[in-house]
Amino acid sequence: MQTGTLSEKLAQFDEQWAPRIIGELNGQHVKVAKLEGPFEWHHHAAADEFFLVMAGCLTIELRDKDNVRLEEGDYCIVPQGTEHRPVAGDGEAHVLLFEPASTQNTGNLQNERTVQDPEWI
Repeated sequence: MQTGTLSEKLAQFDEQWAPRIIGELNGQHVKVAKLEGPFEWHHHAAADEFFLVMAGCLTIELRDKDNVRLEEGDYCIVPQGTEHRPVAGDGEAHVLLFEPASTQNTGNLQNERTVQDPEWI
């Protein structure tokens, strides 16, 4: 059994755009992340991605649809294959993510923001 509080998990790190794994269920990783400013345009070819904003605000920019602005308590599921760019505005945002364990944070990209082996906390 895995238990804990999200605030305790978030207090364990300061790095932004580097998700930490807090649990696993049915082949999915449950992750927390601290975000600020824009990320990279990317997509996940074979995975949906769930974002829940716990603090701050987050905009999911989309190339071919209206952007989605999320406030604290709001969530969004980005369908697989959808090119998107998360942008945390107005300071740091804290998010909870659900995605298949094999999902890489930068999706189809490999760059300096790619986290190969997310840390378990």
